[in-house]
Amino acid sequence: MEFKEREFMPVILGADITAYSLARSFYEEYSIKSLVVSQKQAKIISESKIIENRVIPGLDDVNFLVEQLIKIGKEFKGKKKLILMGCGDFYVRDFVDNKKVLEEYYVIPYIDKELMDKIVLKDKFYEICEKLGINYPKTYVYNCGEENDLKFDFDYPVIAKTANSALYHYAEFPGKKKVFRFNTEEELKTMLSNLEKSSYDYKFLIQDCIPGDDSNMRVLTCYCDQNSKVKFAALGHCLLEDHTATAIGNPVAIINEVDEKIVADAVKFLEYVGYKGFANFDIKYDSRNGTYNFFEINVRLGRSNFYVTGSGFNTVKWIVDDLIYGKELEYTVADKENLFTVVPKGIILRYVKDGELRSRVKRLWKQGKVSYPLYFKPDTKGKRAFYVAAAYMNQYRKYYKTEHERK
Repeated sequence: MEFKEREFMPVILGADITAYSLARSFYEEYSIKSLVVSQKQAKIISESKIIENRVIPGLDDVNFLVEQLIKIGKEFKGKKKLILMGCGDFYVRDFVDNKKVLEEYYVIPYIDKELMDKIVLKDKFYEICEKLGINYPKTYVYNCGEENDLKFDFDYPVIAKTANSALYHYAEFPGKKKVFRFNTEEELKTMLSNLEKSSYDYKFLIQDCIPGDDSNMRVLTCYCDQNSKVKFAALGHCLLEDHTATAIGNPVAIINEVDEKIVADAVKFLEYVGYKGFANFDIKYDSRNGTYNFFEINVRLGRSNFYVTGSGFNTVKWIVDDLIYGKELEYTVADKENLFTVVPKGIILRYVKDGELRSRVKRLWKQGKVSYPLYFKPDTKGKRAFYVAAAYMNQYRKYYKTEHERK
């Protein structure tokens, strides 16, 4: 593989598909190697030729994390401009909380703490949506540690999820899930009782369960320049999501689409709050009234970020052009149809019920307009080829297992 010397280098915290997607994007655009720092070894990362992987246990301790990042920063100071990127909300939170210390060594493409605290908490996010006239699900806010009447103006089934993802990451309790669905008040109260005994002490959201399967979901990725103007937007139509308890809701198959109304709502939100950098929105279509409802904002590139790069609009180019080269960015809407997937075609066709979507999947597969982030031909050889193939085929076992458990 061919590499080029650049004045910058990515430092990526994580060891999952997000980390590899970012490293691949940097290589495809700039032919550079990324430094990926992880707590545990993951073969899809450690066996990669486009990555230098450093395994450092204990990075969940914020003081130790900052100490290690400063150590790396000093190693490259005066040699490279380091772009610091995190593959989890908890990492990004730690970067933002320690921005003043880390900025001596890194370019940090994330918003400041004040704005993060204002929008990343889902209850605060909904307050802004209400003010701006942006649709969001009917929501009851449960306050941990306080008396709650659990009376709301919508019926069961309900969805329950954290209002603070970074804080929830560290909570441990029986039956913990990323997102819950409850059919009765008794089920809801049992979970809340367990939650109250954990370390989590913020708010939990009880929401109207908008009907429809995974294919009613949308994901929107936007980039705002340093003047807080939206310069890029890429909308994805989710076909299928991860069904495992700890990763439920993560898109595993996406087709790129264009919708001016959805993008306009996002632009209204981002420019109102003065956003900078990448933002990622989760949105769901409600067939009851024909509206698109904004669920949350993620202040980083999401796990499925390669749906953008794979369609021909490399995500990291926006960061580099804006923060490294200081270029004037032109407003762009991603308009190339492509299928992003981390699961085999057989799984998509088995679990996606909509006939029109299934036809689009078959057509795009036939046309070769498919991107699987872990499979990068120049980097999928030797041992890594085995691990990539194993991860891909293991999806059959995962989906069949969750299907059986639901029955």
